[in-house]
This record gives sequence, structure tokens and C-alpha cells, in this order.
Amino acid sequence: MSQFERDGVTAAGAIEGLPPIALTPERSSPHDWLPYCFPPALLLLSLAIIAGTWLWLGAPAADAPHFGSGKLHCVSYAPFRDSQNPLTPGLMIGARQIAEDLDQLAGISDCVRTYSTGNGLDQVPAMARRAGLKLLLGIWIGTRPSENLQQIETAIALANDYADVVSAVIVGNEVLLRREMTASDLAGIVRSVKARVKVPVTYADVWDVWLRSHEVSAAVDFVTVHVLPYWDDLPISAVRAAAHVGSMRQRIAAAFPDKEIFVGEVGWPSAGRMREGALPSPANQVRVISNILALAAQQNFRVNLIEAYDQPWKAKWEGTVGRHWGLFDSEARALKYPAGVPVRNHPFWEIQMAGGIAFCLLIFAVAYGAGRQTRGQSRPATWFAIALVASVSGVLLGMAIERTLLQGFGIAGSIRCGVLLAVATGGPLLCAIALMTGVAPPTFSEVMGVRGDRRLPGLSLALGAALTLTTLAACETALGLVFDPRYRDFPFAPLTMAVLPYLILRSFDRRQMAGSPPLAEAVFCVLFGMSAACIAFNEGRENWQSLWTCAAYLALGSALWLARAPGERTGFHFA
Repeated sequence: MSQFERDGVTAAGAIEGLPPIALTPERSSPHDWLPYCFPPALLLLSLAIIAGTWLWLGAPAADAPHFGSGKLHCVSYAPFRDSQNPLTPGLMIGARQIAEDLDQLAGISDCVRTYSTGNGLDQVPAMARRAGLKLLLGIWIGTRPSENLQQIETAIALANDYADVVSAVIVGNEVLLRREMTASDLAGIVRSVKARVKVPVTYADVWDVWLRSHEVSAAVDFVTVHVLPYWDDLPISAVRAAAHVGSMRQRIAAAFPDKEIFVGEVGWPSAGRMREGALPSPANQVRVISNILALAAQQNFRVNLIEAYDQPWKAKWEGTVGRHWGLFDSEARALKYPAGVPVRNHPFWEIQMAGGIAFCLLIFAVAYGAGRQTRGQSRPATWFAIALVASVSGVLLGMAIERTLLQGFGIAGSIRCGVLLAVATGGPLLCAIALMTGVAPPTFSEVMGVRGDRRLPGLSLALGAALTLTTLAACETALGLVFDPRYRDFPFAPLTMAVLPYLILRSFDRRQMAGSPPLAEAVFCVLFGMSAACIAFNEGRENWQSLWTCAAYLALGSALWLARAPGERTGFHFA
């Protein structure tokens, strides 16, 4: 007998009279530790998705700009900065401001083109002489004869006083396009100016207007044609822009074989909404300008780039895209694309990536805190939903803020962008809590309080208020894109952030749905469906900004369609 047997310990390890002691340690089931490892694993995956996406978005999108070995032939110049607007009565730009700009432009160009002699621009010839620049002197022609006469007389005097600086006089800019004057009257003005100056005289307009303006072409010394592929009735992509410019110039040359064809405006915006396949971006702006300058050198024709400086005042009439045609930014007067520096479409991508990672961590932290308060064990599907919301929100947050800063001009625009950004950041956080606590978003009628004394809990009220604001903001942007789309931006980034959490919250709701959605939700659902179809048709299948935004409208409509009145639903069983 062994010592253990003599001491009363059995082979099974038990002492007589006491419960047996297991010699083999108890093995834990995977179901015990899976709930603790699963959320951190999803968090790491979400962080990797955010970091990887922004590493891709932040990579150089184009090589360092190469605009040729010499200076630009000419560049459009307007001196307005910050809140300065040429339509402000009595606005006069100081000589010092103009001199600073022209000294800077002399480093990149041999010539500047102006469009008016008002607002202090009559000082440009003297400043151009000091900077060593040639000048294409513009006369603004509009619908007011007295102002036209003043512009004409000033320009004639300047052209004669600064004949060594003024290379040509441009009488009117897109007057026929705006239908502010007949071709006959315009030709008469051109001839009257020609008779009083010693430099060549021309008129500037888009290529298709020139093709039906032979009366004006007979009056000018050379044809100044605008070819802006982005603004064509059938927009041209950045890849094909230079070839399009060359083709249109040759078409005008064939129509007017006895005239020199000067491309008086050509360029590409660095920011703004897509038009079919034409995407404004820094990389595309550099790509288009480089290709056009190379083509001009190869085929030996002159071009004037539009424009020297971004013009914030144009946003009121042309939206975000109107203020981003410059080679220099408006505020700092800094060259957008320094030589030797690769071009990035998102130059602050590292900050945007860090912000997205922080927001992802916050969503997971909020969800974890809400789960601990409920003291329940969340299902894996819940954490999958939270990870999806956190990943998408983390990727899009930096883009949403970037586009808010670009598009938030004017009181209405600032309010619209501010509301969208608020619901885009608040929605994911609220829905993360709701997923963990089993709270469903209320209907519009519940939020508006039409059911008597029934009061919603705080979280439900917050969910309903955020969804209501999201719906109203989406409705405003959708109707704008349907009825007045030309200059409106597509809010794809903030709208996706705001909508996706609600769609997930209602899609994963395992309640028994009966009947139809409430009337208000059904009306908005139909509105978003019809708007998405109309926008997608109008913008074309090449416009990914449009298609993405339409998908967000449809997602919001689907979330609203899944809503049910309180009497038609049972408990919430997702979390």
C-alpha cells in the first residue's frame, strides 16, 4: 500500500469522507472567452481598415508638376481676396495689394489677363510695367450702357498710355453667351475701340458661341476662344481634357482660317462637384494643365490659364467649384503645387487618419460602456454591426470635415454643412449605444409628441431627433440636386456616416414587423427613391459622387421604410 493509500487518499485523489478532488484541471469552453476576445479583434480590424484606407488616399496622386522649362505665356488675374467681391458697390483694390500679386506672378508668367478696368484694376498697367509683365487688358461689357462707356474710355486711355505693356485689348467676356448684347452691337463696339488704339483688339467667348458669331469674328484682329472641358455641355474627363482643347482649337481654326486662334481661358478646378466623369481635384488640375501646356508647345499655339488665384467670391454663383480654379490659394497667396513636390488629393491625410482612428475608438468605447451598464452579454452580430459603423465612420470622418470646410460658405451653406456634420458624428455614437441597449429609433410621430402624455426615454428621443435632422438635411440636398443641380455639391461622406447606423439598427432589429410604415416615413421614403433615380439619370453613370450620394438616399429611405408605429411592434431583440 502506498503512502497516499495509508493516509486515506484514494487513487482518484479524494480523502475519505470529503468530496473527491479532480487531478485533471477543468478545461474552459471557447464560449467562455470568445465574448472577451471578439470585440478587441474587431476593433483591431476596424483600425486597420481606417489606416489602410487613408494610407491609400494620402498617397501621391500625381507627379510633381511640370509646366515646362520657361514661364507661362499668360494667366488670368483678379485681385480679390477673402471677402472682397467685385460686385460690392464702391470696392477699390489698393495699389499695394495689386503690386504684391503682380510681383509674385512675374515669377511664373510673362503676362496677365484682366477682365475689367473697375475696382482699382485701372492700376494694373502701371504695376505690370514695374513687374516686367505684359497685359491683356479686358473691358467688361454688360447690360448698362453708361458703365460700358466708362469701361471703354478707361481702357482706351490705358492702352494708349501703356502701349509698351498692353499687348491687346479684349472687348467683352462671354457677353454673347450671357445674351446681354447682340452680335451686331458687340461688333460695332469692337470696331470703335480698334479705331482708337494701336494694339490688336479681340473678343473672348466659348468655342460654340464663336462658331455662330461670324459677324464678330470679322471685326476682331484675332479670335480669343475659351475651352473649359469641365464646363462643356458634355463634360470631358481630365484624362481627355487636353485632347479636347486641341480638337476645339482646330475646329475654330478651320472656321476662321484667316485669324490667329488664341486659347484665352483653359484650366481645371482643384475642388468641387463632379460633372459626369469630370472630377475636380488637385491631381487632375495639375494633370490637365501639364498636358495642355505640353500640347500648346508641341502645336505652337498660345494659351491663357484660368486663373492665377482662387476667387472665394465666385462661390455664391458657381458653388464650391467656382472658387478653386487658381494656381495660388486666395488667403495665403501660396502656390498650390511647388516644383518637385508630389501632388496629393488629401494633403492633410495623416491628421484625417488620426481623427478617424480616434473616432473609431470612441465608438467602441461608448458601445462597451453601454454594454457594461446593461450587464448583458452582447451577441457577436451586435459587435459586427458596431465594427461596421466604426470602420465606415472612421474612414469618412476626415473626408466629411474636409468637404465641410470647402463647401460651408454663406449662411445657408454653413448651416447645411454644420447640420450634416453634426448628425454624421452624433448618429454613429447614438446608434452604438442603442445596439448595445436594445433601444430602437422612434417614429417621427413619437418624436413630435402627438401621442398625448407618452414621453420617450432620453436615448430614444436623441435617436429620433438625430434621425429627424438627418432626414430633413437629406431632403434639402436631394431636392436641390433634382431642381438646381449645376453648382451643388454631393454630400456623400457626411450623409453616409449619418444614414448607415440607422439602416443597420433597423435592419438587425428582430422584432415582428406588421403592417406598413407610418405615413410620414413612407412619404420621405418615396421622395428619396424618386430623387435618387432622377439624380442618377441626370448625372450619368460616370459620376461616382452622384451614385454614392444616391445610394445614401436609398439607404435612408430603406431605414425609414422599416419604421413601425409603437402598436405594431414587439420587443427589440437585437442586442
